[in-house]
Amino acid sequence: MSSKKPSSVPGEWKIHLSSALVCGFFLLAGVYFDRQSGIHQVALACYMISYVAGGWDALIEAWSAGFKGKLDIHFLMLAVAIGAAFIGAWWEGSVLLFLFSLSGALEAMAMARTEKEIRSLFQDSPKAATRVNADGSLVEIPVDSLAVGDRVRIFPGSQFPVDACVVLGATAADESMLTGESVPVEKGLQDTVFGGTLNTWGALDAEVLRLPSESAHGKIIRLIRDAQASKAPSQRFTDRFGTTYTLSILALSFAAFAWWHWVQGMPAFGTSAADPSALYRAMTLLVVCSPCALVISIPSAILAGIASAARRGVLFRGGVALENLATIQRLAVDKTGTLTKGDFVITAIESFPESGKQVVLESAAALSQQSTHPLSRAIAAEWLKQHGARAGAIQDYQSLAGQGVEGNYQGQAVKQGRRSYFSAESAVQKFPNPEPGYTEVLVDAGVVAGRIILRDAPRLESKAMIQRLHAMGIKVTMLTGDRPESAALLSKELGLDDSRSGLHPEDKVAAIAEWRNQGEVVAMVGDGINDAPSLAVADISIGMGLRGSDAVLEQADVILLNDRLDNVLTALTLSRRCRSIIRQNLVISLSVLVLLCIGSIGYKLPLPLGVLGHEGSTLIVVLNSLRLLMTERKNKLLEVG
Repeated sequence: MSSKKPSSVPGEWKIHLSSALVCGFFLLAGVYFDRQSGIHQVALACYMISYVAGGWDALIEAWSAGFKGKLDIHFLMLAVAIGAAFIGAWWEGSVLLFLFSLSGALEAMAMARTEKEIRSLFQDSPKAATRVNADGSLVEIPVDSLAVGDRVRIFPGSQFPVDACVVLGATAADESMLTGESVPVEKGLQDTVFGGTLNTWGALDAEVLRLPSESAHGKIIRLIRDAQASKAPSQRFTDRFGTTYTLSILALSFAAFAWWHWVQGMPAFGTSAADPSALYRAMTLLVVCSPCALVISIPSAILAGIASAARRGVLFRGGVALENLATIQRLAVDKTGTLTKGDFVITAIESFPESGKQVVLESAAALSQQSTHPLSRAIAAEWLKQHGARAGAIQDYQSLAGQGVEGNYQGQAVKQGRRSYFSAESAVQKFPNPEPGYTEVLVDAGVVAGRIILRDAPRLESKAMIQRLHAMGIKVTMLTGDRPESAALLSKELGLDDSRSGLHPEDKVAAIAEWRNQGEVVAMVGDGINDAPSLAVADISIGMGLRGSDAVLEQADVILLNDRLDNVLTALTLSRRCRSIIRQNLVISLSVLVLLCIGSIGYKLPLPLGVLGHEGSTLIVVLNSLRLLMTERKNKLLEVG
């Protein structure tokens, strides 16, 4: 029930601002001619034009609400303006409509800025794609005409039309519009490219993975629009100020009119602010009791907060998530891919004899090329990084699930896997067990035995983020299915409050339920499908990155687009700031409303002053909300590494 709803038509606020300025011009003209003897009819005509210019939009809004069986603020303002004209207080009525229309125009302009912030994120969505036909010919078609499995060609400098898998060529993708990260991401065979991102330098072919509406780009747009439409808990408080409140204010004004006229003996009609009539004071009361500022105080802050977060690579699913995140007391965090990078790195290569390290790595890389296991991917990637080419092919490849793999490489039988995969007499059994937190892959290459030590390293930003969370009074606990030794090492390294290891998904759910039963407000951060159950049971669920599973993205209340854990701090800081601004807005709007009501009832508050206070408080809360859009794009205190 704000004085002006944010327009879905860009630039519409300019029409309302022009109308308000026309209203103000003819108001001043009316005042001028009103003071000149003998030309009061000209003054009346000016006031009438002022009424039309300042009241046409309020009339349309009131008429529209009336058809829905509702009475809103526009009805109240028109009722007061008409009442002022009825008693000959044309100046006061024109002032009311001028300030009301000006306030509405400025409010709409402010909200349009919020809309613009959101639209600017996705205004350059790709409209066309180049499809590669079966005969190799190229044809340009609308993006919406693409089907899963179609092959498309993307040229340098153009956008990827949809989410797709690279099948030919290589490039680097500028994903800043999705993730906020400005460094292009290298893309090669079998890598996923995201619709709406930019192909920086290489032509490539890719196979469509998802329809445009189901792409990462489409999901973000849908999430933001859903977030805009949802209501925060505090907004439900202001939603009560609907038709019932309007009728109550009308009843109060009629009762006040009766009291002032029949009990206190005031004249029924009159226009003097110094010696006001009962109707004049009743109309003033009607204006100051209208809760414009109160009603707009929350949606304006929520919309600005959602826009500000989206600009920083954080998506809130709605006002509920934006407000509730500020209340958390404990943050539960998954280990792999969340506190850690989720990609193993080689920390050491050992061999018997010492000179056989390259033989160990080459044999392991040849075997690893056949597997998608995270450890195998890391080994194959290390060989490719060092030599710029894949290792040779394996013959007679065999795999024993969960144990290891073997085959014939360049005429030599080779074997790699965990310790239990090798016989007790094997030379690889001479290696001591790895230190806690590290993983070994044992390799038997015939004349050479060795092992490769790997670790899923913690993210660079994890420790700094945890320290900041502690400073904010939030406990941080790691929930992981990993071994107790690895969990304990990482917990000590990062300074966690607690860690629980060896957990299955149901164990994570039980842990979160336990904390909630103890009265704690718990947020959970995760990225894999195994995290979905625990995300569902947490008070606030936070999903890591667009590369997270679909189950996580659908479940999460908050999504961190750029896959940086320290954006949890960005989201939390923004949530607390938004909650603070909402409280400020409520205090401002309620205080002004109460003060103006007291002034109207007890101190003969002039109608123009009541209008000024009423509309001024509305503008103050809107401008206060816009401070959320003025936060620096990156909080420098959160920059790590």
